Amino acid sequence: MRSCYNQYMNKLPFQTRLEILHMLCEDSSMLAISRVKDVSFNTVTKLLVDAGGACAAFHDKTVLNITTKKVQCDEL
Repeated sequence: MRSCYNQYMNKLPFQTRLEILHMLCEDSSMLAISRVKDVSFNTVTKLLVDAGGACAAFHDKTVLNITTKKVQCDEL
């Protein structure tokens, strides 16, 4: 049985989601983002988790058979 819960949830406009993700990439704090964009902290958290899952799936699908000798990572 499919839940009708999602039917009544508020959905952020695409542009707002994009701006939040951009702010996260620019190293803004999640609390600051929730204040500036006037969304709940939980909304920012869920968006971050969803974006991370999508990035991981994309990475796993596209980055294959790579041989490395040295890996350099950003602190983010």
